[in-house]
Amino acid sequence: MAISKKIALLSLLTCTATTTPYSNYLNLMKKTLLNLIYQDGNTHGHPFNLGNRLRGRDWPASAHTMVGLDGLNNIEFCLRDVIKNNIPGDCIETGVWRGGSCIFMRAVLKEYGIKDKTIWVADSFQGMPEINPEQYPADTAPMNYPDLCISLETVKSNFSKYDLLDNQVKFLPGWFKDTLATAPIEKLCLLRLDGALYESTIDALTALYPKLSVGGYVIIDDYVAMPNCAKAVQDYRRANNISDEMAAIGWSIVYWKKTK
Repeated sequence: MAISKKIALLSLLTCTATTTPYSNYLNLMKKTLLNLIYQDGNTHGHPFNLGNRLRGRDWPASAHTMVGLDGLNNIEFCLRDVIKNNIPGDCIETGVWRGGSCIFMRAVLKEYGIKDKTIWVADSFQGMPEINPEQYPADTAPMNYPDLCISLETVKSNFSKYDLLDNQVKFLPGWFKDTLATAPIEKLCLLRLDGALYESTIDALTALYPKLSVGGYVIIDDYVAMPNCAKAVQDYRRANNISDEMAAIGWSIVYWKKTK
């Protein structure tokens, strides 16, 4: 399955073509969420590495996101496009860690004065689920890393630190298999998946992709890094005859625009 390289649409430091009060705020948000200002090391004790942080190739010790600048630029690009084209629906991330990507989504909506879209923050808030290799043979290695276990209270606190915890942010705590199918979401314009496992990925796609509006975007965070995640995406696309071109961002992210 071909994946095009569209790195040119995202510059290294910003995806905005001109400097405006909006872009200045969002660029500062990116630097703060990535902790490019105080430059913390990673959770394994290694010192700060700018290249790894920009590309999302480390687990920061204190930064609020690990998706890297490439990932945040990608979110901004997708949201700018759906706002420009009046694509209906909310935004969701499934698997949020410390909440940084969702915080950035809310910041973009705030800067554009968008009041009719909700940011859905979906996570177990207790780490990764136990793998079920009998039902999902692609999931062969447990991922019970303590660094991935971030509480709901911590994520809410992180939103509050940016003054972005309001009624346009809603939380879906619990395992995806129990929460996503029954979530009170009518339509989506942006679907960002960061569940790593085959099970988490296929659960999210099955429950949420049918709600994604034409013209909306789906972003898969772990496509290159996690072969089981990639297999879930490939299986779902094949089963549902999805032929929209996937583009690669950074070292592990892919995304596509829903065209039909």
